[in-house]
Amino acid sequence: MEIPLRAASHRIALLLVSLAIAATIISQASEIWLADRLVNSGKLDRMERGVALLPGNGDAWEALGHLHEWDLVNSDLPQAIADYQKAIGNDPLSAHYWMDLASAYEASGDTTQAEKAFERAEAVYPISAEVAFHYGNFLLRHEQFPAAYRELHRAVETDRTLLPLAISRTWRATEDVNQLVDQVLPPDADSYLQALDFFASIHTVDPGLVVWQRTVRLGQFVPLSRTFAFLDELIREDRADDARRIWGEALGAAGLSYQKPASQTLVWDGDFLQEFTSGGLGWRWDLPPGTSIDFDTQPGPNGSRAIRLDFSGGDNVSLDAPQQYVPVEVNRTYHFRASMRTQQITTENGVRFSITDPNHANALNVLTENMTGSRQWTTVEADFVTGPGTHFVLVRLVREPSRLFDNKLSGTAWIADVSLTPSGAETERPAR
Repeated sequence: MEIPLRAASHRIALLLVSLAIAATIISQASEIWLADRLVNSGKLDRMERGVALLPGNGDAWEALGHLHEWDLVNSDLPQAIADYQKAIGNDPLSAHYWMDLASAYEASGDTTQAEKAFERAEAVYPISAEVAFHYGNFLLRHEQFPAAYRELHRAVETDRTLLPLAISRTWRATEDVNQLVDQVLPPDADSYLQALDFFASIHTVDPGLVVWQRTVRLGQFVPLSRTFAFLDELIREDRADDARRIWGEALGAAGLSYQKPASQTLVWDGDFLQEFTSGGLGWRWDLPPGTSIDFDTQPGPNGSRAIRLDFSGGDNVSLDAPQQYVPVEVNRTYHFRASMRTQQITTENGVRFSITDPNHANALNVLTENMTGSRQWTTVEADFVTGPGTHFVLVRLVREPSRLFDNKLSGTAWIADVSLTPSGAETERPAR
């Protein structure tokens, strides 16, 4: 519809109407802005004024309820409950408002009403992982375990980011690893491995062993690196038999089955036929600046594969890699042997192997011959006896920093055919 504006009176009338509409919009916007500022001020009196300006805004009532519930100095749970009820009155389909109400009821000791509020939250948002998770935790706290397991299982199936919290809270509430695995976790390797990581993090091995056996039974692929944290905990706790068994199972689960060598050496992959695992009971390396390492293109003695380390000459290197944790038996004699070669290794401190007990200081300290200068392939050997507390040895290639003025390490070193055999074991190397 066209409004004739030829007459001055018409134009003035339109202007006045427009100004009136603009003034109304500005007034309403200012009121909303002021109310929002007051509600978000964090000050009780100002928030109450803001809510009075927005009586139909559920979020404003929720914010006021939070302040009444969580104020460390002047907590007022009855008022918080009333605030949440007003929020629900404005939006009864908000699961968050119902969960807020449940929280306030529980804090006030009314678990019956809290449970009803959680049930209403689920009714309005039945597929919410967040609601199921919070309801499950409520049920855990009140020892309604079967119902709690169902809720937590539903939550983690929908949102897997909740798995770490579901695992830790279920364990701390029940300390029942079988219920955790059977009732809460989805039956897949990733879920079980997250539980394995949790038990490693709290230094609790035995339930972790249960989780690992369930993981193996699944028959699913397990990346080898996912077992490293738990194996490190087994090493830390001197659980040599468990570590040895799990290492073999982990290799199989990762598709890296490994046949024990005919020489009966306890060193895993002492002939360097595999890539370095960088964890578990395999070879690890974390080299300092100025050092590079790789598999050599030329064969070692007897045609074996060799590792080559090159030192640039720019640093006074402190070296303790490659290294490997090896499970051993207490009070037993062992024979260590490796092949080494050097070319123009400078300074008086060259490279050598060290064998120590990683968990008991000074229980064992074995060093092989110090290799400097240029040497052809040489067999370095050492015999030692483990004490009553030694369940692991740490085999490392080491170099201590030099004290000389001209102390920068340069040159190249090779290692091959690393073995550790117990007394009475066959040590003859098979023909290649």
